[in-house]
Amino acid sequence: MAAGQRLVVVNSTWSPGSLFGDDDSEGDLLPSLLPRLAAELPADEYRTAAVLHPNIWHGHGPGQIRAWLDRARRAGLALVDPLEDWRQALIAADCVIGDHGSVTYYAAAIGRPVLLGAFPGGALDPDSPVAALGRAAPRLRPHDGLRAQVDRAVDRHDPGRFRAQAEHVSSAPGRSAALLRRAFYGLIGIPEPAGRPALLDPLRLPSYAPAERTAPVRVLSRLTDASGPPEIAVVRCAADDDGPGRGYGYGYGSGSGPDSGDDIGWDAHTSVHEDTPDPGRLRIADVIVRYAAADDPRVGPPAAWTAEVLGRHPGCALAAYVTGPGRCTVRTRGGDLLRLTARPGPDGRADLCDPAAHASALHAWLAGGKSVEEAVASGITVVTGRVRHGVDVERAD
Repeated sequence: MAAGQRLVVVNSTWSPGSLFGDDDSEGDLLPSLLPRLAAELPADEYRTAAVLHPNIWHGHGPGQIRAWLDRARRAGLALVDPLEDWRQALIAADCVIGDHGSVTYYAAAIGRPVLLGAFPGGALDPDSPVAALGRAAPRLRPHDGLRAQVDRAVDRHDPGRFRAQAEHVSSAPGRSAALLRRAFYGLIGIPEPAGRPALLDPLRLPSYAPAERTAPVRVLSRLTDASGPPEIAVVRCAADDDGPGRGYGYGYGSGSGPDSGDDIGWDAHTSVHEDTPDPGRLRIADVIVRYAAADDPRVGPPAAWTAEVLGRHPGCALAAYVTGPGRCTVRTRGGDLLRLTARPGPDGRADLCDPAAHASALHAWLAGGKSVEEAVASGITVVTGRVRHGVDVERAD
C-alpha cells in the first residue's frame, strides 16, 4: 500500500444469496462489481482485494475463479488467500464490501466500515447477531457511483457503530489462547505446562505484491503550476471494457478535479502494459509499460527494451521500464533516456506509488510543451489525490 491509498476489501461467503451467489434477487453481483471498482477508483488512491470463501474455490476450482475474475485481476485486483491472509486483509482494510458471511461480520467487529452488497435477511434468524449486522450496516447501491459510496462509508464511519457485533465475537478478548489451552489439557486429563504462557503464532507478514495492471489505463493529467517547478496531478483508472465514462470517475466523488465533473484543464492519455491481452491497444498507447528487474535477460536491459518498444510502436511517445519500488527507466520519443527515482517520505520509508504514474506524469509534462531539462534540473512532483510524490529525474548513460 502506498501512502494515501485506501484498501477496499470485497468479501463473499458461500451460498446462493451471497455476493458471489446466483440468487436471482442479487444477480450474481460480484464478477461485475469488481471491474467497476477498478474502473471507478483511481489506481493510485485505492487498492482492491477480494476474499472468497474457501468453498467457492473448492466448488468451482481455482482456474474457473480466476477466469471469472480475469478482468478485475488485470485491472489490479488482489485475490487473497482465504485460509492464510484474510485476517491481515481485514486489519489493513479501510472499507469492506461484503454479505452475511463471517468475514464481513469480523470486519464490523474490529471496527471497519462495512457496506453490504448482498444480504439475504429472510434466510437468517432475526435474533441472530448476523441479522443484527444486516440492520446496522448500510447497503451498497450497486447501480450508483461506487467511489462516492466507499468514501462516504469511510469518512462518516462511527467507530462505535458495530460495538454490539464486537461484543458477540468474544466474551474474553485477548484471552483465547490461555482459555483454550486450559480446556484442551483438561479434556486429555493432564496438567498444563508449568511456567509456559499460552501463545498464538503471529499473523505472517504478507509478501509485497504491488498491483501490476495489464489492462489499459486511462490517465488524466494536469500541470498544477506551470510557472514553478514541474508539478503534475495524475488520475489513473483501469479502462472500462464496457464503455467510456466510468473509468474517469466523473461525478462519482467529491472535491475538485475529474472525480467531481470538473474536467477543465485536464488532458487524457492511455498507458498500456506490454503484456496486454489485446495487442491492438499497443498501437494507440501513448505510454507503454513493462515491469521487470533491470538485469532480467528476457527483456532487459531497460535501455534496450525502451528503444525496441519505441521502434516497434511509432505512435508511442514514452516507454517506461519499471525496475522496482519507486524506480523506472524511461525513453522519450525525442531519444532521451531518463531514470525516475521516487524520493523517500519524511519518515524515510520508500514511496510505494506505482512508478508508472511517474512515467505518465513526465509524459504529460513533455506533452504540455515543457522540456526535459526543466524536469532534470529540479525533479518533478507527482500529485495523486491528496499525496505529493517527489521524483528525481536524471539522464541515464
